[in-house]
Amino acid sequence: MPDGMAVQITIYLTEGDRWHGKPMYMELLNYLRKENANGAIALHGVAGFLGRHRVETSHLVDAGGKLPVVIIFVDTDEHVTRLLPTIKEMAANRLIVRENVVIEQGNLA
Repeated sequence: MPDGMAVQITIYLTEGDRWHGKPMYMELLNYLRKENANGAIALHGVAGFLGRHRVETSHLVDAGGKLPVVIIFVDTDEHVTRLLPTIKEMAANRLIVRENVVIEQGNLA
């Protein structure tokens, strides 16, 4: 992969998604950290929808754990390819997007 090239993974979840009884977004972040991913972030949305479901918003008294959470991480193609099988198992039936990206500033070190 040329210098400045990397792979970005975006995982679309809801705050109510669970992995072994724990919040899935935290379990995914813990997995990525344990496996030495370059870095990752979980973003909590104030409104959104998945698939054909209705729009959920934080303005509701109780959104019922349906607000969106997005995890994004960038790493080398080789590392992402090694991590994806477990990520796919953990986030089964959730949208996972893989994109080739160009690093404009900074590095994966």
